[in-house]
Amino acid sequence: MANELPYASTEDRIATAQTLIAEEISKHRRDLVLTNSFQAEDMVVLHMARQLLPDLPVVFLETGYHFVEVYEYRDRMAREWKLNLINVLPEITVAEQESQFGILNQTDASRCCGIRKVKPLFGALEGYSLWFTGLRREQAKSRASLCEVDHFALPSGKTIRKISPLAEWTAKDVWAYAGRHEIPLIDLYDKGYTSIGCEPCTSLPTDPNDPRSGRWGGQKQECGIHLQP
Repeated sequence: MANELPYASTEDRIATAQTLIAEEISKHRRDLVLTNSFQAEDMVVLHMARQLLPDLPVVFLETGYHFVEVYEYRDRMAREWKLNLINVLPEITVAEQESQFGILNQTDASRCCGIRKVKPLFGALEGYSLWFTGLRREQAKSRASLCEVDHFALPSGKTIRKISPLAEWTAKDVWAYAGRHEIPLIDLYDKGYTSIGCEPCTSLPTDPNDPRSGRWGGQKQECGIHLQP
């Protein structure tokens, strides 16, 4: 078709993402944050951003339910890259939650996510004006309309600028960038995982065409942190 857009190569996508990140950092030198689950996409965005802003705050949601491999990888990368890492904790510990409500990740996964991820993150974001993420449209149907630049309203009413530089990237683009820049990735990928969250709610993918099919037993696609309150 005459009006069909040309195919975007990996090089094109990398250049576009780098330009977007550079522009946003130049406009908002302060009050910037990157949320990082230490999956490949987040590490790619972090690699790009820290070249321009080495002390960029990196928020990790410390749910208490992560894989041992995630904690080990987080600590290794925080040390090697000298990250300005902020571990955000829920208001109650795992033991307190299980004592009060039982094993919520089995009985009410959305409530568990709300307590251990959503509420802590939204509270942490109150101190920032711009939020970098590693989200991609290809990751899930729930992310199909993801915008590179968006405005996200927190429960308090505050609006934060949300930047997803890899929105139109493919998994191939992510791995190509990581390989080119020799970014070590968490070894859970070598075991077959394609999307990594809390250990009790993460299994190997059940659908080869859906990288998030191993999350929450297929009951849902999102924990809630990327959904408007």
